[in-house]
Amino acid sequence: MTKKTDAKPVDNTNQPNEAVISLYAAADKIYPRSTFGFFTKWRWAMIWLTQIVFYGIPWLEWGQRQALLFDLEARRFYIFKLVLYPQDLIYLTGILIISALSLFLFTAVAGRLWCGYACPQTVYTEIFLWIEAKIEGDRATRMKLDDAPMSAKKLIKKGGKHFAWIMFALWTGFTFVGYFSPIRDLGGAVVNLGLGPWETFWILFYGFATYGNAGFMREQVCKYMCPYARFQSAMFDDDTLIVTYDEKRGEPRGKASLKTDMDKSKQGACIDCSLCVQVCPTGIDIRKGLQYECIGCGACADVCDTVMDKMGYERGLVKYSTQHAMNLGWGREQMLRRILRPRVLIYTAILALIVVALFTSLMLRTSFKVDVVRDRGVMARLANGGMLENVYRLQIMNATESAQRYQLSASGIDNLKIESDVADAAKTVTVNSAESRWIPVRLQIPDGSIKPGSHHVRFVIKSMNDNESVDEKAVFLVPR
Repeated sequence: MTKKTDAKPVDNTNQPNEAVISLYAAADKIYPRSTFGFFTKWRWAMIWLTQIVFYGIPWLEWGQRQALLFDLEARRFYIFKLVLYPQDLIYLTGILIISALSLFLFTAVAGRLWCGYACPQTVYTEIFLWIEAKIEGDRATRMKLDDAPMSAKKLIKKGGKHFAWIMFALWTGFTFVGYFSPIRDLGGAVVNLGLGPWETFWILFYGFATYGNAGFMREQVCKYMCPYARFQSAMFDDDTLIVTYDEKRGEPRGKASLKTDMDKSKQGACIDCSLCVQVCPTGIDIRKGLQYECIGCGACADVCDTVMDKMGYERGLVKYSTQHAMNLGWGREQMLRRILRPRVLIYTAILALIVVALFTSLMLRTSFKVDVVRDRGVMARLANGGMLENVYRLQIMNATESAQRYQLSASGIDNLKIESDVADAAKTVTVNSAESRWIPVRLQIPDGSIKPGSHHVRFVIKSMNDNESVDEKAVFLVPR
């Protein structure tokens, strides 16, 4: 048996109104307007340069191999004449440090030049925008097309654009994998539908990343995903060259015509055309001052100069300058003198020191490397003829492009003999070009000739072709 209760209506008249606040604001799609000018020409020059290098280098040959190949399966990197092994990781680390310090130096001097002119995100976004403009039309046409209802014409244009994007993205993914797998063999595998699983995955993954980042996310990557935009302020100061708006000259802004008398109207040079906003790839208004979204591409400076030319005003309302130059009215010479300030000099000195050290190390680098590994299964054992022996394995890595012969010897203990089943009578072995070879080696001494314990010995491996030699330390164990 259930108990009935009287339901009373809830009185909400005295309750405060509730409001739902979204933590994420919907971002409007940005339609960058095409522009031309000095900085645009430089940006496209860098796009051509970087893409010729990226797509062209994997096809270059050096001798009988690919000139630049990071062969992860064979655990060696081919960089033109150089052959690097995992033991050469210090060189790759040095290259990364040089790249980071170069970025810091360029940022301290001239802001986000990397972002505006050479960053892959910027480069591929420009290429995808170019493809989009060729298929769908200019900015106004693209906006009308997006607002129009679906039709056969819209479907053809949109489908054609995405098809071109996908083909370009897949070619980019193919080229990327070509740095890790010989690109000619990779091309043959694609044609014959014989790609391996990891090659297929990385071509599709890198292609999808290019398609998504450059085709859809675009400025969102620069604003929210790239960490460089967040810590760039630590490298900026008032003498860093950045894209700036001359507020003293431009304000108060307002509409104007060629007939407007600027002196009588007391109006600034900015005619509030908003073209600087329309050409910005990240959609910011440079007239609001320095913003972390600005990638320093100079597009706003180019379009503003064209407007100034049409109006008959002096160029440079938007330009590359520094905060000190803008606030103190410095000229170009005064601004350039401040480039050699302590921060820049410190970055330059450290960078130069690391570059010199890296190249010096590469110049003094031997043409082969040796690793010595003890046989852990056998500490010491008695051999024929009353000899006590220790067993080792020598890994000889030939970093040259030709087969090399190496002579093996050892020292450190009296009456020490070296024996190997793979070496000839002169204790020499051959290692093919750009290969490594494991050599089993036995060191022998007369039993009882030295006291028990560990004794230091040295392996000496000498190249018979160029007379270089490598010494490696090891330990000879005598049981108690």
